[in-house]
Amino acid sequence: MADGADTHRHRGTRATQRLVEYAPSTGGLALWVHHRDGADAGEQMPAVATDGHTIFYAPAFASLPLPLQTGLVAHEVLHVALRHAQRLAELRQQLGDVDARLFNTCADAIVNSALGHLAWLELPAGSVRLEALLAQTLGGSFDATAALLDWDVERLYRAIDDRAPPDPQGGRSDGPRAARTRAIDPQGMADLLPVPQPQADPEQQAEQARTWGERLQRAHAGDGVFSLLRTLVADLPRTRTPWEQVLRTQLARSLSRRLDVSWSRPARSYLANQGRTHGGRRLPFEPGRLPAKALPRLVVVVDVSGSIADALLQRFAREIDAITRRLEAGVTLVIGDDRVQRVEQHEPGRSSLADIAFQGGGGTDFTPLLEEAGRHDPDLIVVLTDLQGPARQRPRAPVLWAVPEAHAAALQPFGRKLVLG
Repeated sequence: MADGADTHRHRGTRATQRLVEYAPSTGGLALWVHHRDGADAGEQMPAVATDGHTIFYAPAFASLPLPLQTGLVAHEVLHVALRHAQRLAELRQQLGDVDARLFNTCADAIVNSALGHLAWLELPAGSVRLEALLAQTLGGSFDATAALLDWDVERLYRAIDDRAPPDPQGGRSDGPRAARTRAIDPQGMADLLPVPQPQADPEQQAEQARTWGERLQRAHAGDGVFSLLRTLVADLPRTRTPWEQVLRTQLARSLSRRLDVSWSRPARSYLANQGRTHGGRRLPFEPGRLPAKALPRLVVVVDVSGSIADALLQRFAREIDAITRRLEAGVTLVIGDDRVQRVEQHEPGRSSLADIAFQGGGGTDFTPLLEEAGRHDPDLIVVLTDLQGPARQRPRAPVLWAVPEAHAAALQPFGRKLVLG
C-alpha cells in the first residue's frame, strides 16, 4: 500500500477522497496505488499518467474541476488494477513490435466504457469508448456492457493493428483499422508510461496479476451498482503459470540425478541404530543409496525453418542454461529443418542456443531430427519449433514441444506442449 506521504500529499488527494466517498470498495483501490506529483514537463505531458505502479500528477491537474479530477484518477486506478502498462510490455516481448499509441487507445477505451455509467465523475470531452471504437473500426453495433464482457486489451489491439509489414527503414504504414483508430482518438492521453526497470520476474508478475484480480472482484462485489466497473470486464488480469516455471519444473523432474543402491555403504538408519534393534538384536544389512554416476542428458532440437523473436529466444536460452548448470546436465543441440544440419555438444550452462539464426518459411520434417536426438540416449528431448511438420518417429525419451504463442493452437504429435508467451 502507498505510504502516508504518497496517500495524503499529492494533487489527486481530493479526487481520491471523492472516489472512496462514492464507491468505498472500488474507489478504495486507489489506496493500493502510489501517487506522486510531477514537475511541469511541457504541453505534451498529460495531466495524469501511470507506469503501472505510480500515478503521476502534472501541475495542470490541480486546476481541473473536481468531477474531472475524479474521473481521471479513477481512469488511472483502473489502468493500474488491470495492469495495462505491464501487459503492454509483455505484449511487446511476445510480438516484438507493438504500437504504444494504439495499445494506449485500446486500454483507454476499455477503462472509459467501464466508468461510463457513473454520473458523479467526469471524463475528458471526446474520450474514446469501447463500443464506439469497435463500431468504427470493425463495423456493426455494440452494447457497452456486452463489449466489456467480450473484449480484453490484447484481443482488441490485435484486432485493430493491421499495419503493413516494416519497410526498409523500419517504419510501418497504417491499415484501415489502425488509421480509423487514430482518427477516433487524434490526440490521445498517452497516459501509459514505460514500466520501471527492472521488471519483476515472471513468477512475481503472475502473483501480482492474481492479487489485483482478487482485489477487483472483491471490490466490485462490495460496491454493487456503485462500482467503478460497469461489469466484471473480460479485461481482468489473468493469472497463468509462467512458461519459465513450467520449463524449470519439467527439466528438473526429468534431469535430476537418480539414486542407485550401494551395497558397499550402509543406509543412514542402519548406521544410526548401529546395526541393532533396541533389544540388542542384529539387524539385517540395509544398503545405502548414492547418486547415479551417469550425468543426466538433455537434447534440445531446434527447428530453424520456423521463426522465433530474438527476445523470446534469449529468455528460452537463459532458462535452459540455468537449469542445466544447476543440475550439471550436458546439452546436445540438434539443429535442422527437414534434415539434420549440425549437432553440437555443450557443457552444462554453456549452450549456444542464443546465437542460433532462424530461416522462416516452414518445410520441417521432425523425423530425422528426433532420430538423431534418440541416438544420444537422452533423459528428455525439448523441441523448439512452430510445430509445422510431420513427426514419424517417436523417441523413447519424453518429448517437450516448446512453441511460440503465435502457434499455440498447433497440435503436437505426441508428448507435451509448452507455449512460450
